[in-house]
Amino acid sequence: MNTRLLFATVAACFVLTSVAATAAAEPASTGRQALRGSGPGWLTRARDLGATSSAAPVHFGVLLTMRDQAGAEATLQRIADPSSASYGNWLSNAEFNARYAPARADVAAVEDWLRSRGFQVAETLPSGMYIEANGSAAQVAQIFGAELHNYSYRGKTLRANSAALSLPDGTPAVVSRVVAGVIGIDQGSTMKQPASIRPEDTLPGPAPGNRYGVEPCSDYYGQKIASDQPKAYGKHEPYVICGYGPQQYQSAYGESELLEAGVDGRGVTVAITDAYASPTIYQDAQQYNRVHDQPLFKGHQFSQITPGPDGYDNADLCGAQGWYGEETLDVEAVHAMAPGANIVFVGAADCLSGLDDAWAAAIDKHIADVITNSWTDGVDDLPDLGAAYVAFYQQFSLEAALTGITVNFSAGDSGDHTAGGTDLAAKTVEFPADLPYVTGVGGTSLLIGKHGEWLGEFGWQNAYSGLSGGAWTPTPPGSYSSGGGGGTSQLFAQPFYQVSNVPASISQYYGGSPMRAVPDIAMVGDPNTGFEVGQTQVFPDGVYWAQYRIGGTSLSSPLLAGVVAVADQARHHPLGFINPLYYHMLGTRAVHDLVAPTSPLAEVRTDYVNFLDDTQGKFFRLRTIDVQTSTLHDTVGYDDETGVGSPHGPEFFFAIGGWW
Repeated sequence: MNTRLLFATVAACFVLTSVAATAAAEPASTGRQALRGSGPGWLTRARDLGATSSAAPVHFGVLLTMRDQAGAEATLQRIADPSSASYGNWLSNAEFNARYAPARADVAAVEDWLRSRGFQVAETLPSGMYIEANGSAAQVAQIFGAELHNYSYRGKTLRANSAALSLPDGTPAVVSRVVAGVIGIDQGSTMKQPASIRPEDTLPGPAPGNRYGVEPCSDYYGQKIASDQPKAYGKHEPYVICGYGPQQYQSAYGESELLEAGVDGRGVTVAITDAYASPTIYQDAQQYNRVHDQPLFKGHQFSQITPGPDGYDNADLCGAQGWYGEETLDVEAVHAMAPGANIVFVGAADCLSGLDDAWAAAIDKHIADVITNSWTDGVDDLPDLGAAYVAFYQQFSLEAALTGITVNFSAGDSGDHTAGGTDLAAKTVEFPADLPYVTGVGGTSLLIGKHGEWLGEFGWQNAYSGLSGGAWTPTPPGSYSSGGGGGTSQLFAQPFYQVSNVPASISQYYGGSPMRAVPDIAMVGDPNTGFEVGQTQVFPDGVYWAQYRIGGTSLSSPLLAGVVAVADQARHHPLGFINPLYYHMLGTRAVHDLVAPTSPLAEVRTDYVNFLDDTQGKFFRLRTIDVQTSTLHDTVGYDDETGVGSPHGPEFFFAIGGWW
């Protein structure tokens, strides 16, 4: 995708511009008024299955434009700059609403208009920036001027408007003036997936509840050498780890002494957003804490905000079971790094607009100090995403930043989508991680020693060679597999905190003006150096709690959320929009400046031939760590594989203290 949109705010692309509300009555519009950018760009790659049933229910949201978005961005730049005397003076939600939210009269006008057209207003968020509504497919088609069809796209059946949306003739002028767009009618733009990878070697071993990385595997890096396997790069390589536990991550990232001193995130709330909700999450997490000698959740330390048992939708489309695993990873990872923090799990009704609604509500209702989001839309393409959808995320992420909420997004698990540099036309970053006002979290491969020491950390970009005829084939490093997301946004201009920090070779990769680069910072995400989690699942031999190794930037984001929670407690103040502070750490001892290995690093991984039947035997693969593709590199200074680097133990927390 080579669309080059040089704008600082996506809202500027709308045909409707927000202005201050006036007391005088405004005349109704004449003729239909198009909502620019509302025609789904992905329809040309989909197969039309015909019209959606006219009676089919449709849940959608109406986005209202902010007041003075440019002023809001200027305010943020002032209060988020660590060198400013105003640093950290975050706005209250009331202050945000008074300055930048839509006027209450305008919000009421849109609500009244929706009801007058036969829609049910389900909820209006406190700021008034978003109104959720329900209606039928026939109502939506009539009012917004586009028939709804079902489409086959990427192996799924999705509903979408067959043409661009518009407001009808006679729409009150105030509605035309403040409505930025409609979200949720087009399911293709809102489809999300978890950013987690669970290798096949993590399926159950012979005994319920046992650690089950496939043996042989190591408890720490280099413990078991694969002397029974062919050499690679001139030596026998170690077997991959079975799965790191909480204490190993705590030690490697320099938290152990803080946790022992009671600086463990207490008094700080971390929210986790995902689709659906695992029915066994609390029991699973408590069992995990017992097994790993972690503090149990106490009282109301863990809570959930969910639609209720009858409020979920599109489970087959979204794969609810996969989201249960994502939730388990997120909860156990946050608690591993911040065992004293409160955790609020926000389970959305589905992985479509339901997750958008839940994410925005978590910000607008300020339910947490830190919000971690281990999911992605997988693309960075305005026609596919839709202008209103992008503006929705921009407005609410800007609100979060202004009101002192740290928002993490996983940067994705496909590198820059070039398959290791072999398909340059596919190069892209992933949305929403490239939003300027969130932290895009990249992934690393982390080597932890016998005593929990940090031995090394590298950008996560894996390649594999199989064992054939007694040799590793293809010749190592082999075929590219997966890696932490990174690269250059084609949606957003370079934010203020990246100026002079990101090389022009990255920010101007596509030519023209400098653009937003991701990730901002990185933590372990490589599934081969991943986290051991515990979850109740359905297996061929029964239903039971068992542990497995998992990774992806779905791991990186909640781990970082836990680190930020500990830092928040240590400073007695929310770090809020933390990106500018990360870039102030660039080149200091506060972060590990991660670079590629000076000589090849590899490990041997064991897998079952049939992961549902371990009696069929095993096979072995060699994986090479941090393969340097033609398009992603981890180098000295900022790079688009690991950002500014990873947290460097106590120095990271000391550095945070130096700016307050």
